[in-house]
Amino acid sequence: METKPKAKQRPKSSPKKTATYELRIVKVGRVCEASEVCIKHPEGVLPLLDTIRNHVQEHFVCFTLDGAGHILNTRVITIGLLNHSLVHPREVFVGAITDHAASVIVAHNHPSGSLDVSSQDIAITTQLKEAGGIIGIQLLDHVIVTSTGHLSMREMGMV
Repeated sequence: METKPKAKQRPKSSPKKTATYELRIVKVGRVCEASEVCIKHPEGVLPLLDTIRNHVQEHFVCFTLDGAGHILNTRVITIGLLNHSLVHPREVFVGAITDHAASVIVAHNHPSGSLDVSSQDIAITTQLKEAGGIIGIQLLDHVIVTSTGHLSMREMGMV
């Protein structure tokens, strides 16, 4: 009986082990990411405000925009009480500066359903317009929404 010499077996090489990493970028306060939505008029933000129309507390939000009017980011700045929320230009513009925004549009809901502009609405709009002028980020509009309608303070000549 003839025996064949066994072929030398090559040691099996172990598969290369590679580390896999997943990178996630997270921004605190971010509601949605940059989009191709281009805002040309106040009504452009209305579909994006549907989420706050029916809240029982005031929600004050800020849309940051690039020079072409594309939304860079949307942030909830504050959630207030039944009939008002505390807003300061610092909180509005910190995100706009981070985003390198050219302009902002702010908006909030009136849970009461009234589209009447309050003295606080006028005061914060004036503060935001002045602060934006100083830092070079234009306040384009302040929109008030309710479950049944909206009001643009720009269209009312208040911005």
